[in-house]
Amino acid sequence: MYLKIILQLIGGLGLFLYGMEHMSTSMQKIAGSKLKKILASLTNNRIFGILVGIIITALVQSSSVSTVMTIGFVNASL
Repeated sequence: MYLKIILQLIGGLGLFLYGMEHMSTSMQKIAGSKLKKILASLTNNRIFGILVGIIITALVQSSSVSTVMTIGFVNASL
């Protein structure tokens, strides 16, 4: 019983990490410098950056998705 739970936990974590790695490399290939310029202009002011984050979270309706997107941007050096 416990072995099954542990294996599922390890498998889920591995799948999550693989997805994050795949997403960050894909974002680097697709977006590149254009997305970097857009994000830099949207977040050059802290207050404006917070507002952009709030708006994106409201549009997506999930703070978890917004967090995963942010981690992907950071991993992709955007």
